[in-house]
Amino acid sequence: MEILTILWRERTFFKHRFLKITSSQLVSPLLYLITFGVGLSGVVIEGKPYLHFIIPGLLAMTTTRNSYSAVSMRISIARLHERSLESYIYSPTRMSRFAIGYILAGALRGIYAGMFTIIIGLIAGAMTWSVMLFVVIIINAIIFSSLGFIAAMTIDTHYDLNRFTNMVITPMTFLCGTFYSVSGLPWYFKGIIELFPLTHTTRLMRRLFFGYGVDGFSLLIAIVYMVLLIILSIRICYEEIS
Repeated sequence: MEILTILWRERTFFKHRFLKITSSQLVSPLLYLITFGVGLSGVVIEGKPYLHFIIPGLLAMTTTRNSYSAVSMRISIARLHERSLESYIYSPTRMSRFAIGYILAGALRGIYAGMFTIIIGLIAGAMTWSVMLFVVIIINAIIFSSLGFIAAMTIDTHYDLNRFTNMVITPMTFLCGTFYSVSGLPWYFKGIIELFPLTHTTRLMRRLFFGYGVDGFSLLIAIVYMVLLIILSIRICYEEIS
């Protein structure tokens, strides 16, 4: 029940700011698409026109950034500015359900933002739709919604949240194969990039986008990241009230 209450609250927040949220989520992927996709339309990567190659990368990046920011901003403001988080802490709400509720709400925001990129891919004739692709989108959204929750629950100031975003989220969105193929990178650099969850979810989305099937190893890594980050989010919640 607590999870549904949180989801309903976030739905109301989204409903009242629908146009602002939707317009802001459209700007970034369209800007990247025009700048890189159209501007480099003659480039071919892995046998695909760059416009087609970049769309699944934009899908991964869009779900990542929106899932993360939807939770991190809401929780950090409630915790540091409004002090409304204390109402959950001292209420009968189980903190595990509190964490899961906000993680799911953030993931839904990320999935919603990703739908615009999927529509672009369908119009461009660049993708093969599958249920497994949607599953991977959900996993990616939950991973970064959880990461946003963890960041917001552990920072001391809003500046710390900006620092975390600039040092962790932004590098991942540019280095994890969203805009280029990691196969041509030096082995030592590629080894570092393979440690990031976005590398694996981007790879999965791109393979499924083009109908190549699932990379079992990347799927396993993505699921492990998702489970561990959810567990860590719940643990941090209980530490907050202890």
